[in-house]
Amino acid sequence: MSPEERHTLARRDFLATGACGLGTLALASLLGRDGLLGAESGPLAARLAQFAPRAERCIFLFLEGGPSQMDLFDPKPLLNTYDGKPLPDSLVGDQKFAFLQKETATVMGTKRVFARHGQCGMEFSDLLPHLATCADDLCMIRSMHTTQFNHLPGQLMLNCGAPLLGRPSVGSWLTYGLGSPSEDLPAYVVMVSKGRGLPGGSSTWSSGFLPSSYGGVMFRNGASPVLNLANPEGISPAMQQASLGALNDLNRLRHRHVGDPEIASRINSYELAFRMQSAAPELTDLSGESQATLDAYGIDRDEPPIKSNLGGIGNYRVFSRHCLQARRMVERGVRFVNIIHASWDHHSNLDPQLAHNCGMVDQPVAALIKDLKQRGLLDTTLVVWGSEFGRTALGENRPGFKTVTGRDHHPGAFTLWMAGGGVKAGHTHGETDDFAWHVARDPVSMHDFHATILHLFGLDHTRLTYRFQGRDFRLTDVHGEVVRGLLA
Repeated sequence: MSPEERHTLARRDFLATGACGLGTLALASLLGRDGLLGAESGPLAARLAQFAPRAERCIFLFLEGGPSQMDLFDPKPLLNTYDGKPLPDSLVGDQKFAFLQKETATVMGTKRVFARHGQCGMEFSDLLPHLATCADDLCMIRSMHTTQFNHLPGQLMLNCGAPLLGRPSVGSWLTYGLGSPSEDLPAYVVMVSKGRGLPGGSSTWSSGFLPSSYGGVMFRNGASPVLNLANPEGISPAMQQASLGALNDLNRLRHRHVGDPEIASRINSYELAFRMQSAAPELTDLSGESQATLDAYGIDRDEPPIKSNLGGIGNYRVFSRHCLQARRMVERGVRFVNIIHASWDHHSNLDPQLAHNCGMVDQPVAALIKDLKQRGLLDTTLVVWGSEFGRTALGENRPGFKTVTGRDHHPGAFTLWMAGGGVKAGHTHGETDDFAWHVARDPVSMHDFHATILHLFGLDHTRLTYRFQGRDFRLTDVHGEVVRGLLA
């Protein structure tokens, strides 16, 4: 059976054309449990993993723009020694840059002070004091590299496994492979902090060519994250349910006739929206959280003043709320939560703007990890901190810049980290050269990264496929290897 047929085979057609007997009924039961009977069982019905999973849910922190790894996670003392001097030609070579003029560019030092933390001795800069207290729970990958050096293709590569529009995101592949543990909430939720915005917009959480049921559902900022939860005046729940039932009956008849998986997606969407009217208000209401929890996440903290910031101003409380809501979501069965903040694209004014952004994320992200751990959820919840690439050791000398105060895009070597969900805690994987220019040991590509994430969820990246336009597609295309050194 092809991957599409799992969602187009109706139960009545199966029973009508298949052999009779208890064996057929037992098989139908198994197919229904694994979400293979189409619209009547629902495209998001929970399905078994291909092998024993270590992770059951994921919170993916996407910090758009490319945080500077040598100012946060990967200390390079030679940056200050060579400050103002050119890099050797042997390092720069024919490297392409977004804006930097490599003929005249020189090394840019750092003001950051690094220290070792935890029993593992993991190194963090002074901009991340709260996250540093979680060192023994993190798995830091210093040897990431990618093929893309501009934002849109780089972000698509990170989130969708290919630098092309129209491909499914990681969260969509996971919900396609495993379905949803919750009947009352979306399988895949996205929360975006205001800022400069994402070049690819919703493409970074799209279902692409997968049925739309597997796409991310946007929760807005503010007091009403989900619109239209209340019925219009004069419409009772019974009236709404009767209307929905009639509409879904018509959709099911059409689905059995044409087998279009988008009809199953539409039925699922209507039914989920109806159930969310009861579940979503409780999910987004933080009044039941203790004051200690609210304080730990920094829900009511004040934001320090800054004249201007690429990542926007007024996001401290928003980002804190997103992190706490993410914990509440995974508690209630949401499979994949995307928390997105833009932007960390510091071509200039690196020191004040990076400090401001780190102040926004440091406390609530650390609180999220500790909260998950205290509740017994971290072992089965994968937390990811990622961006599309890193920054250069060279200062950006773009024409028109009076002084060099920032760094350009750098895809050749950068840092991501993960926590929980079966990864090796307190572990630093790989290393870069003295200028964080090239990976010196244990390289990890984007496809390797994605293959490893799917493996943690009990999915073989070579077997999780979807037939589209005559070929079987997968998140890792024809590449990728599970990085065993990242596994606990």
